[in-house]
Amino acid sequence: MSLTPQWLDELRTRVSLSALIGRSVRVQKAGREFKACCPFHNEKTPSFTINDEKGFYHCFGCGAHGDAIRWMTDHQGLPFLDAVKELAASAGMEVPAPDPRAARRAEEQKSLHDVMAAAQDFFVKSLAEDQGAQARAYLASRGFPAATVRDFGFGYAPDSRTALKEALSQFPEAMLIEAGLRIVVEGRDPYDRFRGRLMLPICDPRGRVIAFGGRILDKTKTDAPKYLNSPDTPLFDKGRTVYNLHRAAPASRQSGRVVVVEGYMDVVALAAAGIGEAVAPLGTALTEDQIERLWRMTETPVLCFDGDAAGQRAAARAIVRALPLLRPGHSLRIAVLPTGLDPDDLIKQRGLAAMEDVLGAARPMVHVLWDIEHAAGPLATPEDKAGLKARLMAHVETIADGDIKALYRRELLDRFGELAYPQRERPAFQPRLQAGQRSAPSGRKGPWQPPAPPLSAANTAKMQAVGERRSLLAAVLAGLVAQPPEIARHAEVLARLEVADAGLGALLDALVDMIQSAAQPLESSDVHPILAKRGLRAPTADDYAGMRFGFLDGKGPDAAEELAEAVELLTGLPAVEAALAEATRQHEAEFSDETFAEQQRLLQRRLALLARLGQMGRTRAGM
Repeated sequence: MSLTPQWLDELRTRVSLSALIGRSVRVQKAGREFKACCPFHNEKTPSFTINDEKGFYHCFGCGAHGDAIRWMTDHQGLPFLDAVKELAASAGMEVPAPDPRAARRAEEQKSLHDVMAAAQDFFVKSLAEDQGAQARAYLASRGFPAATVRDFGFGYAPDSRTALKEALSQFPEAMLIEAGLRIVVEGRDPYDRFRGRLMLPICDPRGRVIAFGGRILDKTKTDAPKYLNSPDTPLFDKGRTVYNLHRAAPASRQSGRVVVVEGYMDVVALAAAGIGEAVAPLGTALTEDQIERLWRMTETPVLCFDGDAAGQRAAARAIVRALPLLRPGHSLRIAVLPTGLDPDDLIKQRGLAAMEDVLGAARPMVHVLWDIEHAAGPLATPEDKAGLKARLMAHVETIADGDIKALYRRELLDRFGELAYPQRERPAFQPRLQAGQRSAPSGRKGPWQPPAPPLSAANTAKMQAVGERRSLLAAVLAGLVAQPPEIARHAEVLARLEVADAGLGALLDALVDMIQSAAQPLESSDVHPILAKRGLRAPTADDYAGMRFGFLDGKGPDAAEELAEAVELLTGLPAVEAALAEATRQHEAEFSDETFAEQQRLLQRRLALLARLGQMGRTRAGM
């Protein structure tokens, strides 16, 4: 039968692992997981955990680890196919019909596993012999403990074109070629792929050897790659395989994290130092499949890159791959090593605590994305800055999840706004006394000017209402619901607002996301059902303190322009208030003609905005 990886993954997803194990073992709820006394060894204190979300069990006492199928084979004693059939029946899935070709492929793969296991035995044996002296010296220079060398399965490939073939003579050469151990070149005899290299096995999640990586030992061989991996084979797909996954999975359960480094020697160095939850891709940028595999272990893996330009490029590639996959609670964090140091160098020079500090300082993806694009080119002209914004928004558009897309858009636009529209600082001004001017009061510098006129009680009340901004924001959102086409017009400005009210903030995000993801223009009647599905509602008169605006029903001939004015008030008043406060502080400090004039200009601007607000919004009492 053709049991594809996709079909088996679906089977595992449909099975409640805790319920399955609970048929034979007494399990107890423990937070988001379940615990029990391990059924594979005798114990009195539970160390056996079951995680339904990630679909595996693990014992911290004896190391037993597996999924639903593994439970049925290891604990229930069923053959693999019988285990699959029983689980499929309980999950309501139909087992695929027998496929002779798939059966032959499975048998071939089983034979290839035998080939790889034999090759691993040969490499380990060669490392212990005289011919492996150079490889042993290299391992000693790296300071790897003997236990680490043994656990990771280091070996040595003799510098011979036929040594492996001769050692594995029980297997036909065609199998050695299919397993990636021998190379076929037209017009020449096949020869061993790995020669004169320190060897490291690459295993699948079950710990079976499926490929190899080899590091060259002769520094004079500049015509060969420093590291050489097996090619893709029926067993090995480098884009789907994560190095050290089978060891890191149990370790990550204890540490609560997964650390992704750039190469497998970095993984070994971290394990030797006590960080056993490290993994690595295999000669490629982190792929979508690898990210999904990492998320099964932890929701936020830490990617640790070198601090050089190559490390920055690797981080950028990983972020681009991850953005479309983001979902609530699942992301990546980026840690950057000091320039010129890999994990092994850092630990040797500064100790394990320095490595932990680097990992602890890992930053969210959105921050690193900003830094990468901010540093991508000059930002001296408006065109440069517009290019930065375009690049950032292009990244945002690749995010599939609507809520995450809206939040990324808001944060990146906020950062862009701070860069593109910084608060201007006025130069210091040293005034001169003119004829007829009076000297400043004692303790002050510059000419004396009368104080700013006070606000009227009515304008002060309006200022307090607008200062809170909640009522005006609620009215603007109600106007946008009534006039959906206007959302796109003001989306960029509104996305930069700081909204203290969580409900109004969620409504604003929903409206912006709704209009940008709509396949066709929306009407007001379309908006309300969409909001209801998200648990949101349009603001009512109570939300905007009884203020009545002409744009609220969206029917007036000037409704769109009045709404635009309200948006300008909503965003402009806080900016004017902040500038006025700064101008007043500066005037009190310098007391000059220029500071007084600036204070008065901003005061008049604020009063003009308040007056316009008074014209636009009429209270219910006045109706």
